[in-house]
Amino acid sequence: MQGFANREAVATTLSSRKATFYSRSRSALWTKGETSNNFINVHDVFIDCDRDSIIYLGKPDGPTCHTGAETCYYTSVFDLLKQQEDEGNKLALTSLYGLESTISQRKTELAETENEKPSWTKRLLLNDKLLCSKIRSSMSCYVIL
Repeated sequence: MQGFANREAVATTLSSRKATFYSRSRSALWTKGETSNNFINVHDVFIDCDRDSIIYLGKPDGPTCHTGAETCYYTSVFDLLKQQEDEGNKLALTSLYGLESTISQRKTELAETENEKPSWTKRLLLNDKLLCSKIRSSMSCYVIL
């Protein structure tokens, strides 16, 4: 897990050998495990070369994550990005399927509603030129109905 520690939190960790942090939202010290009993028993503390970052090396009494997971770091960013891409593709496919279904429904309704004012989709289906002008790109438009 990761937490913020001020001087007092580090001093408490060193004296108690329990991982203690400073909660910036509560403006108070908190010892990991004080409510869950899943303390982290600190065996050593390491500082980096600039002496502006520290690591508590310890053994947890239980899960370190509030979700019950062994660690808080179990989600891969690459997996999340792939999942979002997959969901986006599914959404696009679902949207296209919905559009295709609506167009098919309007197509079957063409003969049924000759006396009514046609919807925009029905107007497109009835007029190839109008349909082509709507979907035309740099290539020629060929309508296959």
